Amino acid sequence: MRFAAVLLAAYSTVLVAELVGDKLLYTTVSLAARFRAALVLAAMALAFSGKMGVAVMAGSALAKIPPLWTALLSATVFFATAAVIWFRRGGGSEREAARTWPQAAAVSFGTLFLTEWGDPGQIAAAAIAAQTHLPLAVWVGGVLALMTKGTAAMLVGTKVRTWVPERALRMIAVATCSLMGAIALGEAILGPL
Repeated sequence: MRFAAVLLAAYSTVLVAELVGDKLLYTTVSLAARFRAALVLAAMALAFSGKMGVAVMAGSALAKIPPLWTALLSATVFFATAAVIWFRRGGGSEREAARTWPQAAAVSFGTLFLTEWGDPGQIAAAAIAAQTHLPLAVWVGGVLALMTKGTAAMLVGTKVRTWVPERALRMIAVATCSLMGAIALGEAILGPL
């Protein structure tokens, strides 16, 4: 019974922490609008599992990572993602999509895994794991919360893909990732915005 209570506490705490002012929602929408939903979903599951695994293993130590370093890492990943999307060849054919799926999966995983380290959801999971000593329950609850948030963002992203032309989606994705990179860089220079 305690396992279920901790799982539910981790789920609700991480979900609320992630939904309040989180930039990763915009990133997920952008990725889902650009790449196949199944690839983004698979990359999301792996990335979020890894992030929550680190949070659970690190406990409260994650909260001690200097904000400057987490902001700089996030900025670098966002700018790199924008560059990959910008320079990736266009074309919506099934043949090309099949040929480039590893790149789409790598970009999606890297963007989702490497950004937002030390964010409120990850810190909340670390704190709950340190307090309850039930890492599996916290990990499952945290991953489910992140997947809930990510899946909702993906639904928006896949709808956008049906309404907006491919070239415009690429420009929007690059602009979004660049803006998130600029915000993260601003946080590194000026502190949390």
